[in-house]
Amino acid sequence: MKPSSRITIRDVAATAGVSVATVSKVLNARYGVSAATSAHVQSVIRELGYEASLVAQSLRNHKTNVIGILVADLEPFSTELLKGAAKAIKGTGYELVVYSAGGRTSDQAGWEQRYLSRLSGTLIDGAVLVTPTVVDVDYGTAVVAVDPHAGPSGLPTVDSDNLNGARLGTQHLLDLGHRRIAMISGRPDLESSRLRERGFCEAMRDAGVPVDPGLIHVGDYDPDSSAAAARFLLNDPDRPTAIFGANDVSAIAAVEVAASMGLRVPDDLSVVGFDNVPEAALASPALTTVEQPIHAMGHRAIELLIKLIHGEPVDTTHVRLPTRLVVRQSTRAV
Repeated sequence: MKPSSRITIRDVAATAGVSVATVSKVLNARYGVSAATSAHVQSVIRELGYEASLVAQSLRNHKTNVIGILVADLEPFSTELLKGAAKAIKGTGYELVVYSAGGRTSDQAGWEQRYLSRLSGTLIDGAVLVTPTVVDVDYGTAVVAVDPHAGPSGLPTVDSDNLNGARLGTQHLLDLGHRRIAMISGRPDLESSRLRERGFCEAMRDAGVPVDPGLIHVGDYDPDSSAAAARFLLNDPDRPTAIFGANDVSAIAAVEVAASMGLRVPDDLSVVGFDNVPEAALASPALTTVEQPIHAMGHRAIELLIKLIHGEPVDTTHVRLPTRLVVRQSTRAV
């Protein structure tokens, strides 16, 4: 055998000096093999590092015991979500495979359908789709959508209370006396982004503060787009005293732009983010932000998916988790 070649069941049988049928019986815990022979074969399996092919296993058993997590890109939100999913998978008998679309924005719409079709049936028993563009279709396998573009639908979903979270972040700035508050909004195609902008506007109007459309600029949840939006806002002679970023990436970009322009945060500008990814606490100054429980979202998505795979009853197929304000050093009273 070449060291780089895949170890097969025939390699195990040849090394152990037994038949392929005997190795198969050991792998599938079937009767007809003595304890000594079974122990010897298992030792050879460990020594050679043999793993059964997922495709072959699925053809035999119609199961792989593998769950897929499909993401458009590996950015801070999806990375934190994976941590919660990885914790939930422990002790379930399932393994986790992560499949990324590589952030190809030109190939974005419907990406989850194309990539799920490559994995379902032979490689995974079910999937968690992170911010999918399409949900109202029959995927042919158990699927849970996290933060879907269009919001809850017929597909089981997990998301957070984006509307109230945005109200909390905006109200915090209003309570500090800010009135000229700008927003760097997220991706217009995402329901969560639309809800955050709506929450911002509602909180402003409830406080009797007119919403100036000129103070709302799209940041697309992207650092470069958000930096451009922040620079435009802060170059205004009547610049805002506070900026609410639709995610932490947007808010941190605003802080960095302010610093490059000689503005001090929070003395000259207060900034609030959304998500509470680890980078928020590590920013300078540490970022005040609205926390959505990203780990819990990944955890709940896996729990819900496994129940669906097993055909077990569930309390609800639409899980919405609460958000909360985390006050740090990037905001102060005017």
